Amino acid sequence: MANALKSGGGAVLLSSLSSFFSATSSTHRSLISNATRFRRNKFPLFSISSSSSVTRRWSRTPSGFPSFCTLSSSSSSSETVAEPTTASNDGNGEGTEKNDNNSAKDAAGLLDIRVGQIVKAWKHEEADSLYVEEVDIGEPEPRIICSGLVNYVPLEQLQGKKVIVLSNLKPRNMRGVKSCGMLMAASDAKHENVELLFPPEDAIPGERIWFGSEDEKDNQPVAGTPNQIQKKKIWETVQPHLKTDDSCVAMLGVDIMRTSAGSVACQSLKNANIS
Repeated sequence: MANALKSGGGAVLLSSLSSFFSATSSTHRSLISNATRFRRNKFPLFSISSSSSVTRRWSRTPSGFPSFCTLSSSSSSSETVAEPTTASNDGNGEGTEKNDNNSAKDAAGLLDIRVGQIVKAWKHEEADSLYVEEVDIGEPEPRIICSGLVNYVPLEQLQGKKVIVLSNLKPRNMRGVKSCGMLMAASDAKHENVELLFPPEDAIPGERIWFGSEDEKDNQPVAGTPNQIQKKKIWETVQPHLKTDDSCVAMLGVDIMRTSAGSVACQSLKNANIS
């Protein structure tokens, strides 16, 4: 009997222990499952991708500031911000210079620059630095033009001289004298030396001057009106591109200033400004 009780009690004890551990294990698993679920829902885990799955690349934003981007190596499309592009040239500015020269040449086509010949010249009665000239530019009457050449050119050198006249500027009142044009001249950087531009001796007064090759004479556009020249600032666009070369020949950029008889020049000023 005692043995039976012992045997039976042992069985009961073992059964109870088994039930206890089974319940404990189930509760433990439930707690772990809940904890894992809570952690995933409330505190998501972060993982760091290896270099084999992520590529990092610096690029520039349109504002110029760097932007850090991560691209998946398996991605078929790029998500970097592209750098803004600019117009390219040949690396030494020649492209821009060529465009500027073409623009200046187009503007120069609106200027009415003519061969002139001074018929008479005298000092302005009201301005010590001005001469007054009557200039034949192929019109029925000579043009009256005032020029600030007193300090640079002796009066006797003006009489009968062939010159270059910008004829479609708006008339200006110069101390009581209405000046209807401008004699074109070259000057050094300090404006200490000034020389009039002149055409070849065979040039005919009134002929319109052009820039470029001999073949371009017949392709000149119609000259602008004085109002157009002033309103569109045509002279202001052209003038910075006018200079003499190493041979004293007048140039607009790389284009020679021409008459039918030959090129326009000054006496001795090389690489000088023209105005």
